[in-house]
Amino acid sequence: MDMDLTGRRALVTGSTGGIGYGIARALADLGASVGVNGRTVERVEAALASLRAEAKAGAFFAAVGDVATADGVAALVSALPAVDILVNNTGIFEPKPFFEIPDADWQRFFEVNVMSGVRLSRAYTPGMVKSGWGRVVFIASESAINIPAEMVHYGMTKTAQLSVSRGLAQTVAGSGVTVNSVLPGPTLSEGVADFLKQMAGETADGADLDELGRRFIAEHRPSSLIGRLARVEEVASMVAYLCSPAASATSGAALRVDGGVLQGIA
Repeated sequence: MDMDLTGRRALVTGSTGGIGYGIARALADLGASVGVNGRTVERVEAALASLRAEAKAGAFFAAVGDVATADGVAALVSALPAVDILVNNTGIFEPKPFFEIPDADWQRFFEVNVMSGVRLSRAYTPGMVKSGWGRVVFIASESAINIPAEMVHYGMTKTAQLSVSRGLAQTVAGSGVTVNSVLPGPTLSEGVADFLKQMAGETADGADLDELGRRFIAEHRPSSLIGRLARVEEVASMVAYLCSPAASATSGAALRVDGGVLQGIA
């Protein structure tokens, strides 16, 4: 199986922690030179130091910029004009009852979760098409299909990502560029750890994250077949495969790493 990404340059947005960090390391392990993205120099430099300590043979570089804004994307693209692999991972979420979500929150979630990927894909994919090879991956969520009542605005953005991903795949059909989405289930990243504690409230005292995760799955995602949160590395492995030469016949797909939460067979 050809998983070699030697000589390829990748950009993983929102990669100073969580799933993005795991993806950056996984791509570097396959030989890619990986741009680590975050909003501040301090966060990016800290992540780079950590990644270089963990993956001593990996090649990483700073890709500082706020991809949630048009100006931030423009500045990042100016500093990094071309990539072979784009992983649109940046995203935000929060539990909030539907009737308490103001217009500003709907707009903010759409800008961060959807428009960041739209703008970056629009900037980088034409160069991939011209070169005859490229990979674009959107990190969506099982919440794109199984809309969570506790954060409808988040689910809406993840559904939108699936539409953008499929439409872009059709746009570049036959070019050597593949475009896919990955649908993680609840995954034990730093952000989800904070989310679990927020959801649990006072009952979080004395409970470890694994136990909180199992409680969350049992109460809110009871259809899970693994009965636990996914690990960051499990999601990153799927993304690394999609970015590799081995996945050259996979495009326009939405691949699940959801632990079986989604019950449909398609």
